[in-house]
Amino acid sequence: MAHLLLKNVNKVYPNGFHAVHDFNLEINDGEFICLVGSSGCGKSTTLRMIAGLEDITSGEFYIDGVLANQKSSRERGIAMVFQSYALYPHLTVYENLAFGLTLMGIDDDIIEEKVQATAKILGLTEYLERFPRNLSGGQCQRVAVGRALIRKVSIFLMDEPLSNLDAKQRVTMRSEIKQIHRSVGATTIYVTHDQTEAMTMSDRIVVMKLGVIQQVGTPFELYFYPRNLFVAGFIGEPPMNFMYGSVKGGKLVLKDDLDISPIANDVAALEGREVVFAFRPESIMLVPEGQTPEGCYVFDSEVDLTELLGDVTNVYANVDGANVILKVNPHDTPAMGAGCRFAVPYKSAYLYDRETELAVETDIVRH
Repeated sequence: MAHLLLKNVNKVYPNGFHAVHDFNLEINDGEFICLVGSSGCGKSTTLRMIAGLEDITSGEFYIDGVLANQKSSRERGIAMVFQSYALYPHLTVYENLAFGLTLMGIDDDIIEEKVQATAKILGLTEYLERFPRNLSGGQCQRVAVGRALIRKVSIFLMDEPLSNLDAKQRVTMRSEIKQIHRSVGATTIYVTHDQTEAMTMSDRIVVMKLGVIQQVGTPFELYFYPRNLFVAGFIGEPPMNFMYGSVKGGKLVLKDDLDISPIANDVAALEGREVVFAFRPESIMLVPEGQTPEGCYVFDSEVDLTELLGDVTNVYANVDGANVILKVNPHDTPAMGAGCRFAVPYKSAYLYDRETELAVETDIVRH
């Protein structure tokens, strides 16, 4: 295991492009960290700087308290799994797993022991004599992970390793990688654009935008306490609903003068400012026409489209010109074109300052 510390790390390319801005992060021994964000946010560049594949323009990178800026990838004790499997097509699974150990001059009997042990962990024992062309995508990815695992390093880096797999294989490999991490205990940094992977696999998530860290926290913290609009819209599927308005006379006034009660006692401090009222699709409940449950904001909408997903139906609706997505029980799915009244509990609502895009702090306890 290894303790990592990045202090004010920047990456500026020769053409002047500033890819990573003042990146600060402490990663504990054995922690599983996910870097997430849209394409071009700097997550892979950050991973490559940690790996030693990219120079750090400025800032400091420490491994177990030792400055590692100038250390080579080998000296850093790092193993990396890439998006492409990068397997040698002319070598068997056994030979692919053993390749790095062979280059290091390790005795054949030790290589045999290590390969067999690694293959057992990854469920590859019966495939050791096969070539990559005879394997499925998931099996090839397990070989790629095994090639990193067999080196017994203290730091694993993974750059979108599941992006080439189909949906079913991704689900399987997510659990397998997490189980491997638990059994090996190596500090792991995992890069992905898929927030579902990050939510299901990581101890903590680092959300990035345009090279800048937006928020660092556990999956629970990022889901229930997103600190700005970007994180709120990025974490969660479908994404959080946003309705734009302003604070007038101590009330939140949405589009077309739709008044709702203040979301918090301190909303008056935003008098005259533009704000964003937000709620998650799954936080709503359908209510009969004319009813207004206590402790809730209530909206009337018109249904534009419905999507049955099996256990849930996504309802695309319109509230006075604002488009929202609602998650409802399939047995209660409203008809397209029909009216739909729904309620958002006070504790499930969020408010953001539209200018700063930061969350307005409230005393609401979320569950």
